[in-house]
Amino acid sequence: MGAMNRAFPCLTALVACLAPSCFISRSTVNESLSRQALERLVPGQTTAKEVVETLGAPAEVVQLGNRTAYRYDFTVRKSAGFSIIILTFLNDDTCSDRAWLFFDSKDVLTHAGSTLQAADTRFEMPWQTPHKG
Repeated sequence: MGAMNRAFPCLTALVACLAPSCFISRSTVNESLSRQALERLVPGQTTAKEVVETLGAPAEVVQLGNRTAYRYDFTVRKSAGFSIIILTFLNDDTCSDRAWLFFDSKDVLTHAGSTLQAADTRFEMPWQTPHKG
């Protein structure tokens, strides 16, 4: 009976290692961008100070001679996986929101461009294709 008690934990550990498992994870970088907040920014009127008050600190500031550009981005990464014994299937999906805001020499917004796709990030199993379309 003593040998059986010692073998049981080993057998349990072996079964746990060989059993299939699934996992998911989600990570983000920076704060999300709001379409409504971006729409409140008016070229020719909104100042760089007002942009920072509305959107927070930019991820990057680029000097363009006597003008500047601010880059804002938000990234979402979702992963899903399935493991069997020593074989693991993994699928990662990463989507981003990105906005570039351009200012003149007086720090007034001249124009902006954005792509908002972070909400499209999906958990998919490795045999599925995200963003079918």
